[in-house]
Amino acid sequence: MEIDRRSLMGAAALPFAASALGARAKAGDWSAIASEYAVTREVIQLEHGNWGMMPRPVLRAYRAMVERVNRDTSYYARRTMIGDLEGVRAKLAMAMGVGSDEIVLTRNATEAMKALILQYNRLKPGDAVLYADLDYDSMQTSMESLAARRSVRVIRIPLPEPATRRGLIDAYEAAFKSNPAIRLVLLTHVSHRTGLVLPIAAITAIARRYGADAVVDAAHSVGQIDFRLPDLGADFVGFNLHKWIGAPLGVGALYIRRERIGAIDPDPAERPDSAGITARVHTGTPDYAAQLTLPAALDFQAAIGADLRQSRLKVLRDRWVRPLRGLPQVQILTPDDPDLYGAITSFRMTGRTSHAENVALAKRLLDDHGIFCVHRDGLASGSCVRITPALSTSTGDLDRLVGAVRAIAG
Repeated sequence: MEIDRRSLMGAAALPFAASALGARAKAGDWSAIASEYAVTREVIQLEHGNWGMMPRPVLRAYRAMVERVNRDTSYYARRTMIGDLEGVRAKLAMAMGVGSDEIVLTRNATEAMKALILQYNRLKPGDAVLYADLDYDSMQTSMESLAARRSVRVIRIPLPEPATRRGLIDAYEAAFKSNPAIRLVLLTHVSHRTGLVLPIAAITAIARRYGADAVVDAAHSVGQIDFRLPDLGADFVGFNLHKWIGAPLGVGALYIRRERIGAIDPDPAERPDSAGITARVHTGTPDYAAQLTLPAALDFQAAIGADLRQSRLKVLRDRWVRPLRGLPQVQILTPDDPDLYGAITSFRMTGRTSHAENVALAKRLLDDHGIFCVHRDGLASGSCVRITPALSTSTGDLDRLVGAVRAIAG
């Protein structure tokens, strides 16, 4: 077979740039790193939470992979692609600090979390399950569906606001203590609503003490927070790789600690006696080019370094939060405890908690100030507006946000 020179060159370009990229990050040259992203200039983009942008080297690698998969089709797919994808899975597992037999690629975190919640087989009639107001909507709905599917009681709690580490831990412990039948709890590592970071390891330890398993939604934490999967102390985790890792759209993953794979049934499209983790997900035909590009995205992020990336994202968050924190007309919903936030933080104008008021606030920021962000609903305390910077964001962008919010506050 002829060697695919374009694919090889696309993949090889990244390692040569990696050393320079790492040096720029260590030197604090974040403008150079931001230049690796071809972000829109039509607006100030402060809504990077929906999905992440591929940096230029990853986009080049993706284009090369699309060309190869499109050109070679089944000749590649039926001969060597499966081995290449196994290599992708092994590289991801190494980056996450787990075994390759404990991780499988999905199309997104929702697909992974649905499998973990709906295929969890340790529930019996009369048991209870627990989730919180900050959890993602589809995960909440999946938990609610267990009432009819498994004849269990569904318990929903609001998380304390303002949040503290102790307050969060106490809220979950109180729920377990009051409801000894809880056998499954949904935990969101980083809330898509406010950016609140839960002390997952402490809460999973409490859940285990009360005889419950935790399924962890890490859709927003992988790549935003500096950690590896074993740090969470959880046996079941779903996450995205197209948000903060910057892989192409359509790449996520599911993690199950190898000793617990039997607690998650195989996907209904798989044989019921299938033993391995790959049988827990059945995606049909995914975007193979996107999955094959994941190593380039992992290499790009590794060159920057998880600790430096997390620090930069916190700096960007602090740039707008600190000047506005003391303003009486503005309510910042995410605490300043460095263990409880990353890049994302939400706010509202004080006392304006309705859906309509926060839709209007996001619209005013866009129409009057050219700043794009989104409102979020679902909090027990009301609606808000979410601000999500990324590595492509400049401090000047956030200074513009501060000026805009001050102008709106009057």
